[in-house]
Amino acid sequence: MIKLYSWNVNGLRAVLKKNFHNFLETEQPDILCLQETKISEGLIGDFQFEGYPYIYWNCARKKGYSGTAVLSKREPLSVSYGIGVEQHDREGRVITAEFDDYYLVNVYTPNSQNHDENKRPKRLDYRTKEWDVDFLAYLAKLDSKKPVIVCGDLNVAHGEIDLANPKANRKNAGFTDEERAGFNHLLSAGFTDSFRHFYPEAVNRYSWWSYRGGARQRNVGWRIDYVCLSNRLLPRVRDALILDDITGSDHCPISLLI
Repeated sequence: MIKLYSWNVNGLRAVLKKNFHNFLETEQPDILCLQETKISEGLIGDFQFEGYPYIYWNCARKKGYSGTAVLSKREPLSVSYGIGVEQHDREGRVITAEFDDYYLVNVYTPNSQNHDENKRPKRLDYRTKEWDVDFLAYLAKLDSKKPVIVCGDLNVAHGEIDLANPKANRKNAGFTDEERAGFNHLLSAGFTDSFRHFYPEAVNRYSWWSYRGGARQRNVGWRIDYVCLSNRLLPRVRDALILDDITGSDHCPISLLI
């Protein structure tokens, strides 16, 4: 059994001051994918984690912004960074680790951001017309070689069941028709949302909560973190979990047991 975990930590240095080491010791993931590390290239040598000899970083060029990392107990066959498109890759959003019988893709999808003067999310066109298209093409290319597991913060609530207030957020970043359509394209390309595979009707299960208004205490959240995988891997999957009792970030960890 492989325990794969994913967590948007919203700043690695911040979560290290909370319960991150306790999380590692308790959960013992075999592979941990982190998003929004906010670590610059010059600082990665400062971080070591007991039991994880293989650590891979993809840092944004802009300091204190974005960034991804993979901690692994087992050595991948190969590791690559980005998706081969310059405008996307400067933000440190993707790490791909190749293992014997699958690719693991850790992703921190761009947020469409707040509304502009036209009352549309500022980065919506970039997110849906450029990023989503190019990222799906990247996954499809990998999937033609061997199955793919893609995990991370996808910055979209797919269905109304995936956020507490769907009507109020109808045109907001993370719940626009365009972003939800992008997720549909992923599923149509031969991928499955692992949590919904096991729990198609589960309600009030979220992975992100605003820091405002006591949203987490009231469980007014969004499910925007996912582990999706090539359909042909489904027979090997044992469970998909949302660890919403683990704090330290505005997101909680999620996991896949395969």
